[in-house]
Amino acid sequence: MARKKEYNEDVVVEKAMKLFWRNGYQTTSMQMLEKEMGINKFSIYSSFGNKHGLFLESLKCYKGQVNVVLDKFKNASNGVDDIKQFFYDSVSSNFKDDNIKGCLVTNTYNEFSESEDALIKEEMTAFMNNLKELIIEKLKLDGSKDLKTIEKQANFLLLAKHGLAAAARVNSKKEIEDYIEMTFINI
Repeated sequence: MARKKEYNEDVVVEKAMKLFWRNGYQTTSMQMLEKEMGINKFSIYSSFGNKHGLFLESLKCYKGQVNVVLDKFKNASNGVDDIKQFFYDSVSSNFKDDNIKGCLVTNTYNEFSESEDALIKEEMTAFMNNLKELIIEKLKLDGSKDLKTIEKQANFLLLAKHGLAAAARVNSKKEIEDYIEMTFINI
């Protein structure tokens, strides 16, 4: 007879997500996960298969939390102003006292850039493609831009968003605000 889990999977996945977010995948050990999650290795392996499976669940958890910001962005109708607000919204949590900085997706994207991990790459590619399509959709609201300009600006803004997420790990709120303002001067 299978034992009943004495923990809430959503709660332990969120704890793991925050640990991966702070430390990255490679640096996070099973011992660190056990301590942070408050469960043993057997329970981790039983519920998630392995560290990699837990990491994939952590990414899903993060994306679920980010969807609030993405939905606001998706449903807005003010073009470039919406993209700029999305930039601000995406870093607003970085200035709380939880010691978590940057963006887990961008951190993962950077950490796994040289990896052959197809599942992680698929998750990252899908997220980035979705974000780029949203940016393109907002840029198209400006009827004065041709498609070639829109695509160039979308690429620029996607790269700027990566830079913003990286900068949010170490820079001050004022520096981040200046970065966002300067990014949008010529868009």
